[in-house]
Amino acid sequence: MSIVIEQAVQARMVASAPRMESVPATLRYDRDDPFAVRMHFPAPATLEGTDISWAFGRDLLAAGVDEPAGVGDVRVRPYGFDRTVMEFHAPEGVAVVHVRTTELRRFLQRAQGVVPWGREHLFLDLDQHLTELLRDAR
Repeated sequence: MSIVIEQAVQARMVASAPRMESVPATLRYDRDDPFAVRMHFPAPATLEGTDISWAFGRDLLAAGVDEPAGVGDVRVRPYGFDRTVMEFHAPEGVAVVHVRTTELRRFLQRAQGVVPWGREHLFLDLDQHLTELLRDAR
């Protein structure tokens, strides 16, 4: 049985103009995918006008609230007293959002309650994933 936690957060979109706009976002953690976190942005918050979800490592998020982390599509770093900057890099451009660090820490603590750090491998269903891979290879 899958256990999923979701947490709504307010993200402050950093635009090229000096104003910052608050957009709703949702953080999601699923025990069946124990290494990943997903951040969902609804259609009104995106340039394309479609829902967008980004998947990235739970460990990346945990590291990024304390020090700069990530070199790929998702980068996370602390900013000021209680903000964390999250950068999402795509071919269309870069989205930069600020999220309250306390909200991210609360989310990470809830995720740890579902799957403790260092125990992620115990929640992987490798047999199921292998079966799916082999079925798709036919």
